[in-house]
Amino acid sequence: MIFIAAIVGLLIGIVSAYIFGIEQKPLPPAFNPASNPYAKGIYANGIVESYQGNGEDINIYPEVPGIIIQILVSEGEIIKKGTPLFRIEDSIQRATVEQQKSQIEFASASLKNVQDQLDKLRKSYELDPRSVSKNDLDNADNAVNVAKANLDVAQKQYELAQTLLYKYTVRAPIDGAILAINVAVGSYISAQGTYDTYTQGFNPTLVMGNSETYSGLRCYIDEILIARLPQASQMHAQMFIRGTNISIPLEYVRVQPYVSPKIELSDQKLERVDVRVLPVIFRFERPKDINIYPGQLVDVYIAEKETTSNGTKQ
Repeated sequence: MIFIAAIVGLLIGIVSAYIFGIEQKPLPPAFNPASNPYAKGIYANGIVESYQGNGEDINIYPEVPGIIIQILVSEGEIIKKGTPLFRIEDSIQRATVEQQKSQIEFASASLKNVQDQLDKLRKSYELDPRSVSKNDLDNADNAVNVAKANLDVAQKQYELAQTLLYKYTVRAPIDGAILAINVAVGSYISAQGTYDTYTQGFNPTLVMGNSETYSGLRCYIDEILIARLPQASQMHAQMFIRGTNISIPLEYVRVQPYVSPKIELSDQKLERVDVRVLPVIFRFERPKDINIYPGQLVDVYIAEKETTSNGTKQ
């Protein structure tokens, strides 16, 4: 039995060694990782955004707090400047406007009353100066001036209330596209935006972008690579869409000349980051056969345009 058990153990060891010694072929990659297309190109992370002459995507916040009662646009919709986006519950402000309107009517009636009294006193004074004292005439004239001032104040208050009521309907500041709606009917919003249940932070109520055929690309150059960044007139760049083998040439727009901590892509405002980056802005024409959306991360390679033998840049 001892010899039989030894032989069986030996056979098990040989079979196990053979099985575990078989080399497993790795699965082929779903796509080829972005490789540097330039001899001396530098790498950067990038994020797609709508193309703006200055700044970033437009974050819309209300000027007055309240509860959303109606959303008048949808995500992806192309709208014109001044288009109503959403409405905030305004019953109290509407009542205030009606009250100010009544104040104008009251002030107008008061002005008419004292003006009639002044006209009567002046007419009597013109017929017989002894019938009206100078003091009564001056008091009536002052009462008219006070009534005019009260009417002017009431009108100003009414205009102010109307202007504030207008702000309860938030309108589009530019021609563009609705990129994101972060509220629902019944949500409470303030000047800080709307509270996000999942991130437990505040988001803008709406995000708008430009509806042009161009999209923007903001890439972040590591501070140790800034010295190798080519001059603007000689800059050449390509972006690679992650998950594909597609590359798109980029057109240089500008450099944001301020080096900041690298927290933009992770959106971690409280994250302790030692790496600092320089934002560089490019733009590209949106391809019709490829889905690219604002907020998408891409890989970017930047290099200096090479000079050919005939002296041209490429």
